[in-house]
Amino acid sequence: MPVSYEIDHRRKRIATRCIGDTTLSEVLAHFDELERDQNRPPRLDVYLDLTEQTNLPTAQQIQAAASRIGMAKWMIDFRACAIVVNRDALFGMLRMFEVFAHPHFERLRVFRDATAARAWLDNGSSPSQAA
Repeated sequence: MPVSYEIDHRRKRIATRCIGDTTLSEVLAHFDELERDQNRPPRLDVYLDLTEQTNLPTAQQIQAAASRIGMAKWMIDFRACAIVVNRDALFGMLRMFEVFAHPHFERLRVFRDATAARAWLDNGSSPSQAA
């Protein structure tokens, strides 16, 4: 499946991966599945790994995904979100996502390095800034 996730209950963190050519409908279905997950804590930090995603989302798709996160906020209290990318074009698009999705998180930041992203989530006190 192009979108998969694991929940670390101790840290109250979801690690989501998008692999290959990930479509908007697959991303939206992920939120549907997450809302139905009976084992999901009500509050979650998000580690979003896009290093294996091969396609580049459009601005409209980015905005639609951010809007869906806003709808999920009725059931899930998203806290911090660290997004990891490894391509310049995807980094730029996810910076746009930062703008659209920032109201739905306490902190949101795009990274080019997985270790830095995890450390930022673990720190919990850094203000949201671009890497």
